[in-house]
Amino acid sequence: MRAFNGQQKQLLVLLTPATLFLGVFFLGPLLIMAVYSFLEPGLYGGVEWNFYHWSYGRVFGWADGFYEEFDIVYLEILLRSAALALATVAVTLVLCYPVAFWISRMPSRWKSFCIFMIALPFFSSMIIRLYAWVLILRDSGFANQILLSLGMISEPLDLMYSGTAVILGMVYIFVPFMFLPVYSSVENLDPKLIKASQDLGATPLTTFRKVIFPMTLPGVVSGCILVFIPALGNFIVPSMLGGAKVVMIGNLVEQQFLASRNWPFGATLSMVMILFMLLVVSFYLIRLVKKQHNSRGSAADA
Repeated sequence: MRAFNGQQKQLLVLLTPATLFLGVFFLGPLLIMAVYSFLEPGLYGGVEWNFYHWSYGRVFGWADGFYEEFDIVYLEILLRSAALALATVAVTLVLCYPVAFWISRMPSRWKSFCIFMIALPFFSSMIIRLYAWVLILRDSGFANQILLSLGMISEPLDLMYSGTAVILGMVYIFVPFMFLPVYSSVENLDPKLIKASQDLGATPLTTFRKVIFPMTLPGVVSGCILVFIPALGNFIVPSMLGGAKVVMIGNLVEQQFLASRNWPFGATLSMVMILFMLLVVSFYLIRLVKKQHNSRGSAADA
C-alpha cells in the first residue's frame, strides 16, 4: 500500500470535512429520497415498507390502472419546467454577457462597486424581492399604471400569473449566478489575442465568434448550469408569480409532500427531476468536451 507524502496528507485533511459534509447532508438525503420512491404510500401519509414501483408508472406509463393511473400531465409539467428554466438561462445570458464586458472595461474602483451592486440582492430575503414584483406586475401595479398614464393601453394588462411573470422573477433571482462566472471569464480575456485578430483583418463578428466567445465559453457554461439547475426545481417563484396557471415540477413535489402527503410519489418526482437535470447537463458537457477536442485537433493539424 502506497504511503502518502506530507502534501498529500495535508490535502486529505483539508478535503475530509467537506467530503463528510457532502456525504451526510447531500448524498444521504438523496439516498433516502431514492429509497422512498420505491416504497408504498401510507394510507394517511408516510410510507409502507413494501416494494412499490407504480409511482414511476404514474409518470412513465406503466401504472397498474387500479391504484395508480398514468397521466401525461406530469411529463408536460416537467417539459414546461425545462422550457421555463432554459428561457431563464437564455435571458440571463443575454443580459449578463454584454454587461460583463462593460464592467470589465471600467476603472478598478467602479468594477468593485458594480459587482457589489449586482450581488446586493443576496443581502435581502427572496420573498421580499418577489413581493416587489407582485406590486409591479399586478393589475393595479406600477407597470400597468405607467402604461395607462402614457396612453399605451386602455385597460390593465394581465401580467401576473403567467409564464412571462415567472421568467421575469427567476431572471431577477438568478442574474448573479450567471453574471459572476461570465465576468470571471471576461476579466481573464487576453486583449492581445483580440488585437491580433483585428490586425489580421478579422471583422468584429469574426473576432467575437472565433476568439472572444470560445475563450469565455467556460464561464458561459458554468453560468448556464448554475442558473438551469435551481431554475428547474424552483417552486417559490412559480407559487408567487405563476399561481395555479403556471405549475412547475418543484410546485408538484411540494404539493405531494405537504398537501397530498404522498411521500413516495413526491420522492419519485424528485428523482425524475434530478435524473432529467443530470441528462441535460451531461449531454451539454459531453458536446462541449467534444467541441473543444475537435478545436484542439484542428489547431494541432494547422
